[in-house]
Amino acid sequence: MHVQETHWASAAAIAPGGKAMTAAGGNGRADVARTTPLRVDAQRNLEHVLRAAREVFGELGYGAPMEDVARRARVGVGTVYRRFPSKDVLVRRIAEEETARLTEQARTALGQEDEPWSALSRFLRTSVASGAGRLLPPHVLRVGSTGSGDSAAPAEEARVPQQRVQPGGAELRLVAEEAAVAADDAGAGALLDVVGQLVERARAAGQLRADVSVSDVLLVIATAAPSLPDAAQQAAASARLLDILLEGLRSRPA
Repeated sequence: MHVQETHWASAAAIAPGGKAMTAAGGNGRADVARTTPLRVDAQRNLEHVLRAAREVFGELGYGAPMEDVARRARVGVGTVYRRFPSKDVLVRRIAEEETARLTEQARTALGQEDEPWSALSRFLRTSVASGAGRLLPPHVLRVGSTGSGDSAAPAEEARVPQQRVQPGGAELRLVAEEAAVAADDAGAGALLDVVGQLVERARAAGQLRADVSVSDVLLVIATAAPSLPDAAQQAAASARLLDILLEGLRSRPA
């Protein structure tokens, strides 16, 4: 798993659905942005770039150069930069899409599985199989658990999603710092919320270890999605590793 930091610039330059965003200014004020549909060939190039970016970043991490994305997409690097004015914009687009995919998988598991452990394990198996864990944004993966008495978190961790177990009970909640992250990335906030519901249900049912948090679940998704050159080996390794990790997460009778 290779994740490198980026500046996470706004992805507004390329709207979801492949529409280029443009803005015209006049008399010192910006006019309302308008969307222009891409030509067929431009849309095809955009799809190739996005597919290649998912593959390259999934294999090499977000530190992979744009030239690698261009080669995989079989387009010139200038074509990539015409669609995405900076690497940060492309990285954010991929990370947002993968975060949305994980969120939808979590919601499906939550809505279709009545038994808490089945819901959590279904989400983990589906997410690991999709490989989305290799493309989660760094600020989602850089989560941590703290005890209720930890009131002196380092300044650089002030905006990191964290969890605390309330004294005298098993209640689990996202602490206030998570709101700052959600303000920057609503998709990450939605993912943390729905995975938190899965975790709370499994813990309340006594099926999940009391010390397991959303942080741990997200790290399982990232850890159990190794990048191997052979697809069959990768699938087998992911399934085997996830089985072991699930055993570690599950509560055991005293």
